[in-house]
Amino acid sequence: MIFTTRFAPSPTGPLHLGHAYSALLAHDMARAADGRFLLRIDDLDQSRARPHWEDQIYEDLTWLGISWDGPVRRQSAHFQDYETTLAKLRERGLTFECGCSRRDIDAASNAPQEGVPEFGPDGRIYPGTCRDLNLSPNADTCTRLNMAAGCDIGLPAAFSETGPAHAGHHELEKSDLVTTIGDVVLSRRQMAASYHLSVVLDDVATGVTHVIRGADLFEATRIHVVLQHLLDLPTPTYHHHDLIRDDQGKRLAKRDDARAISKYRADGASPNDIREMVGL
Repeated sequence: MIFTTRFAPSPTGPLHLGHAYSALLAHDMARAADGRFLLRIDDLDQSRARPHWEDQIYEDLTWLGISWDGPVRRQSAHFQDYETTLAKLRERGLTFECGCSRRDIDAASNAPQEGVPEFGPDGRIYPGTCRDLNLSPNADTCTRLNMAAGCDIGLPAAFSETGPAHAGHHELEKSDLVTTIGDVVLSRRQMAASYHLSVVLDDVATGVTHVIRGADLFEATRIHVVLQHLLDLPTPTYHHHDLIRDDQGKRLAKRDDARAISKYRADGASPNDIREMVGL
């Protein structure tokens, strides 16, 4: 098995120091293992993706000394793959259509039971409003995974983690998945798929064996492993790294233009300067 990992930015804004750290770490780990480092453009949300941001991704990574193996995979070229898989899950009775707006979900979740979490890795935990309504797919609905039904088929399941905070073997439990994650979205309105479904299919399609990404996505890994088992797909090894934060301890976001790689480049920084800033 060839160690294969990837970096998968969205072309919706400039790459910042956090992106640089994740890309450099994944690239370094792949090269150290004589493996493959892939680049994927996660342009699932066509309403926000912009060609000039994609071009800048290539420029920034090249300047950092990062090279990728094989062609760049763009999600927008694989919408049919996501829709085909979603249709198969529907046929198996593992999904349902949801017509709730975010406001509807907030209102239905206004009085949570004591001790029951309100939020999970997919945002506010869905209260199940449309689960038994048998709505038909249309432009005003999203498609959700029936997590309880998915667990009945997809478990037992587990994954291995090598990141600093959660290293070890992690078994998935139905009660935990149902109460702390719930019925996650697999396809959003006017979109072929959600992040969760697309990332699972993209990784297996490109032979990714090791997923290296930020610690903020650790909890979402449970969603991805359930989907992998439901679709009879291999589960990669995961490595969730620490996040790069600002002076106040806040995680960097694309709106933090002052920390954009292009800004450092323009100010005369070198790739080695960036490595020192992120601790590599």
